[in-house]
Amino acid sequence: MRWQATLERIGDVTSKYFVVWVLVAAPLALYSPETFTPIVPYITPLLGIIMLGMGLTLTPEDFHRIVERPRDVFIGAASQWVLMPTFAYVLVVTLGLPWEIGLGLILVGTAPGGTASNVMTYLGRGDVALSVTITSVTTIAAPLVMPAWIVTLAGESITVTFAEMATSIVQIVLLPVVGGVILRYLLDEYAPAMAQAGLSIFPAISVVTIVAIVAAVVGLNVETILAASVVVFLAVVLHNGLGLGAGYGVGRTTGMAEDRARTCAFEVGLQNSGLAVALATAHFSASTALIPALFSVWHNVTGPGLATLFTRMDDESKSREESALPTD
Repeated sequence: MRWQATLERIGDVTSKYFVVWVLVAAPLALYSPETFTPIVPYITPLLGIIMLGMGLTLTPEDFHRIVERPRDVFIGAASQWVLMPTFAYVLVVTLGLPWEIGLGLILVGTAPGGTASNVMTYLGRGDVALSVTITSVTTIAAPLVMPAWIVTLAGESITVTFAEMATSIVQIVLLPVVGGVILRYLLDEYAPAMAQAGLSIFPAISVVTIVAIVAAVVGLNVETILAASVVVFLAVVLHNGLGLGAGYGVGRTTGMAEDRARTCAFEVGLQNSGLAVALATAHFSASTALIPALFSVWHNVTGPGLATLFTRMDDESKSREESALPTD
C-alpha cells in the first residue's frame, strides 16, 4: 500500500537522522529555552509513549528467546546491571562531582537498556533478537534493580524511598510496555494492517518524543550547562565509553560470536537516559537531570559512530576476502 510505504519512509528517515535532530534541538534549547521548557511537566507521559512504542515492537516470540538463549541474555543483562552502576559511582567519586549532579550519573548507570540500543544493534549488524530480549529483561526488572542500586549507592543522601521509585518505574516503564505488548497482540489478531502501520510510524514518534525530552531538559538547565565544568562532560564521555568497551569485551571474553558481542556493547553502553531524566525531574532536581540530558545527546553520537565502525570493519573484511579469491 502506498500510504504504508510512505509511513515506513518517514520512520526510516527520522530514525536515520536521529543524531542530527538531537544536535539541532539541544543548541536551540540553549538559545531559546522558553520555547521548550513548557514540555517539562509532560516528560513522564512522553516517556510512557516511548515505552508503549517499545512494547508494540515485542511479540511472544521475543520472550521465548529468553528460554532459548539464557546464557547470552544473562551475561548481557548482568553486565549492564553490574558494570554501569559501578562505573557511575567510581566516576562520581574519582572526578569529585557535586553529589546533586553526580546522582544523575548514577541514575543513568542504573537505568535499563534503551530503544537506541536495539536500533544501533541493527545498524551495527549485531544480533537484534538478542538485543530486544536483553532490553526487555532489563526493562521489566527495572522497578527492582534501579531503586535497589540508587538506595545502595546514594544511601542517606536521598529522601526518596525504594517504593516511591519502584512505583514511578512501574508507571513509566512496565505498564506502558505491557500495554504495548497486549495492543500488538490484539492488532496482529484483528487489524494486522493497522499493526503494520503503527510499527512503521512509531520509530518517528519515538525519535520526536526523545528529542523533545532532551530539548526540554536542556532548556531547563541552560545556566547549569553553561556553567558546567569540563569534568561533567568528561564524566558523561567516560561513562558511555567504558560501557561500550566493557560490553564488547565481556561478550568476546565469554565466547560470544562477533554479532552478539556487538549487541552486548550496545546494550551495556546505551542506557535509557530518558527514564533517568524522568526520575530526576520527578524525585530529585533539575541539576540531577543534567547528566542524563547530556547522556541522551552524547550516546546518540557514539552509538551511530560505533555502528558505522562495525559495518566498515565488515565491509573491509569482505573486500579482503574477495581480493584473496583466485581469478580466472
